Amino acid sequence: MLKPIIPNNESQRIEALKEYMILDSVFEKDYDDITNIASEVCMMPISLVSLVDTERQWFKSSYGLDVRETSRDYSFCAHAINTPNIPLIVEDATTDERFSDNPLVTGYPNVIFYAGFPLVNLEGHSLGSLCVIDSIPRQLTSKQIQTLQALSRQVVNLLELRKANRLLQDKHKEIEVRNANLQKLAYVVAHDLKAPITNIISLISLLKEDQAGTISEMGKQLIEYLQSTSGRLKNLIEGILSHYLELNKINHGKTEIDLRHIFEEVNDLLNPAGDYLITFSSERESINVNVPLLRQTLVNLLSNAIKYNDKEKVEITVKASESSTHYWFKVSDNGIGMSEEQLPKIFETFVTLGVSDRFNNVGTGIGLATVKEMIEKANGTINVKSTIGKGSEFMFSLAK
Repeated sequence: MLKPIIPNNESQRIEALKEYMILDSVFEKDYDDITNIASEVCMMPISLVSLVDTERQWFKSSYGLDVRETSRDYSFCAHAINTPNIPLIVEDATTDERFSDNPLVTGYPNVIFYAGFPLVNLEGHSLGSLCVIDSIPRQLTSKQIQTLQALSRQVVNLLELRKANRLLQDKHKEIEVRNANLQKLAYVVAHDLKAPITNIISLISLLKEDQAGTISEMGKQLIEYLQSTSGRLKNLIEGILSHYLELNKINHGKTEIDLRHIFEEVNDLLNPAGDYLITFSSERESINVNVPLLRQTLVNLLSNAIKYNDKEKVEITVKASESSTHYWFKVSDNGIGMSEEQLPKIFETFVTLGVSDRFNNVGTGIGLATVKEMIEKANGTINVKSTIGKGSEFMFSLAK
């Protein structure tokens, strides 16, 4: 028996194999399907996806064989990886000096015929082989050889897909950690700035009152500017804090809720004495949803519909409906509306349209961005249609 030669690029080959993180993993149907097909096409009792490790050959799929690994010294596949572009075909191992006294030939599983097709990755490393085995001398037809070559390429594709998915998951986790850290940083910075900016606003008001008779017109304009700028900064800081807190308090639990009840709650949170008319209608009386998320979304959309409205009478309609998978809500108003160019921007964090509301305040660009992020985390969607001067229509869904 001749032991298999160690390839010249062995260290790089082993490193490449370990990058797939597949050794000692469980059986998987995709690989088992391939070995099943290989045995059926070649009419042979055994077919393996064999990966050659430092001291062993390990089987990712083992059709017709009850072991998961054997010694590399006895491995036919360890010979096959030395010719990456040529399959190793042994028609009768008993007459081949490399294998005639191999324990896998003289004992279980009595390997007489062997055909191994190297599994060569994109970097040219031969990781193992797809092989078929029989206990009697055999030959392969050209069609069977072509099929096994195709199947070996599919094994490599599965390995590459496995690695790509793992890298994608690692990158996703990394991005999640970075986003979490950025959120924490934003919260800390905003929290630490809130008290100083509140003090500045109070001091400006005291200065304005205390020096009312002595401040020049230019001084009054500067104070007004300071008040306006400080107020916008305070709103931005409070918006950042609200964004952080809302994203963390909205859980994914669902509760059966009466829609009339939650609408009354939302109306009370707005301003029950406000000069607006909200009409509510629904296809059903109760639904099973994430109640805090629904409440927060309605409060945000309805308060915006009230604030950004130039009509003498603010009119808003809320309609609830359902599909087989989601509950749908439509919030329509008769407000100032938006242009087609403005619509893509309204869900972007910190992006504002530069429009003042009916109380002469400019938004922070946080509220709708927060709502969108919360809804999408709950497997829902939100979109908007709008016309300048005629109002807006927001449509959002929550998964059942």
